[in-house]
Amino acid sequence: MMTTTTMEMSVDHFESIYAEADGNPSRVPWADERPSPSLVNWLNAVAPSLIRCGARVAVVGCGLGDDARELIKRGYDVMAFDWSETAVKWAKRLDPMNTSAYHTADLFDLPSRWHHRFDLVVEVNTLQSLLPEQREGALVPLANMLSKHGHLLVICRESDTAVDLSDGPPWPLTQDELQGEAESAGLKLFE
Repeated sequence: MMTTTTMEMSVDHFESIYAEADGNPSRVPWADERPSPSLVNWLNAVAPSLIRCGARVAVVGCGLGDDARELIKRGYDVMAFDWSETAVKWAKRLDPMNTSAYHTADLFDLPSRWHHRFDLVVEVNTLQSLLPEQREGALVPLANMLSKHGHLLVICRESDTAVDLSDGPPWPLTQDELQGEAESAGLKLFE
């Protein structure tokens, strides 16, 4: 039996939020209608030394596509996905020139054609929207998307201490938790 909290984090929950918003982004709690400032800063300061223009980039949990559009604007070959079919359709309406970039997919059951394909995988606040018990192994499918010399960018809120379920969603991650997930996925963590 699903608890209320688990139900809240289901695909149906996210789908219902986008559907009930009825085209109004202000009714989607996490829709900022702009790319993540942390992503923009990283793209300006770090990306030029790591990722070439035209590189293949995957955007995880793309929502309305703000981060994907920023990456496309900068010349990257972007594939963005979200659990919510309504969010993906909405992102396509917002970006009619790049509809082929947006897909509906399950983070924990990604298409095999996406394995080892991307030079950069961008994850912004998706891990912290998962229940803490759902996070275990969540970086593994993202690591599997990376090409041999690919990079995973994780942007999330941090906490010094483990969080209680009443602290979220979203649930910030501790440095140790992120480090442990990265190690179990075979990744090195850089700050």
